[in-house]
Amino acid sequence: MYEGDVQGLVDAVSALLEAPATLEDRDFRLIAFAAHEGELDPVRAGSILRRGSSAEVRAWFESFGIARAAGPVRTPADPASGILERLCLPARHRGVTYAYLWLLDGGAIPPGDPRLAEAMELAAEAAARLAVRPSRALAGLLSDEPAEREEAERLLAGHPVADGRYVVIVASGSPPQGVIAHRDVILTVTPDLAGRLEGPVGISASWRGLAHVREAVEQARTARRVAARVPGFARITHWDELGPYRLLTDAVDPRVVPLLGNEVLRGTAETYLDEAGHAQRTAEALTIHRQTLYYRLHRIEQLTGLDLDSGPDRLALHMSLKSAHLRD
Repeated sequence: MYEGDVQGLVDAVSALLEAPATLEDRDFRLIAFAAHEGELDPVRAGSILRRGSSAEVRAWFESFGIARAAGPVRTPADPASGILERLCLPARHRGVTYAYLWLLDGGAIPPGDPRLAEAMELAAEAAARLAVRPSRALAGLLSDEPAEREEAERLLAGHPVADGRYVVIVASGSPPQGVIAHRDVILTVTPDLAGRLEGPVGISASWRGLAHVREAVEQARTARRVAARVPGFARITHWDELGPYRLLTDAVDPRVVPLLGNEVLRGTAETYLDEAGHAQRTAEALTIHRQTLYYRLHRIEQLTGLDLDSGPDRLALHMSLKSAHLRD
């Protein structure tokens, strides 16, 4: 998935510590490995041949605390399963573990070996490169170029967003560490992280398959515009909560534009249409006399050229007024 970015770092660690090295991501999927000389145990062989390790192998190694460790961890041999002793260098960036660098050293590297500090720096550099690569892939998914989108899907193959359901979140400000983000777009399998973001936030519907990311982004952008500009919606708004606003774009019928600058007539028209053209309910909602309402409706027709007795004209006016909420 990321071989080109980190292969040189894996080779450097292998040469520095004079031991075969393998780099696997947090889910124990193979990223890169250095050429092997000497004894080969089933774990390393399986990782190279199948480009990953089994759930049992993962559980075995995680039982030694490697997911939380900030420094080298020595894992013992397991003769019953043929697992050899090895040294794990957690590849961490900004407090997040992105991968594991494994050394089949046969126990030869002592805890105080001065080379370990340099090896951990190389592991940290690998983690930093892995941290930004998914964000670059997200940028590719948003591209207009089919070739770039195809390459981005390849780069994210095996990632949880590619294997399961995901949402897109659109918000301003800096995204949390460890998430796939590009500018104001976040691609995640965890919608709840929206609560950690500031300002208006839009969340797309749940999708499966990275080919739908651009559509999900449009949903999230629409939800964010509604959250920011339409009274009555929460700061964090989900696409599924938009109701008729899901049908809207920023387009406004040119005939309606002159009405938008008149707050009284604009509010009257929207309330009248929200009340399905019922004059009594509209007058009560606006706390005005019915004759005042009729006068305003006549002025709306004069200003826009629309006929409020015409179904198509009323639909154009209603949709344009709702769309106007989403405009800058």
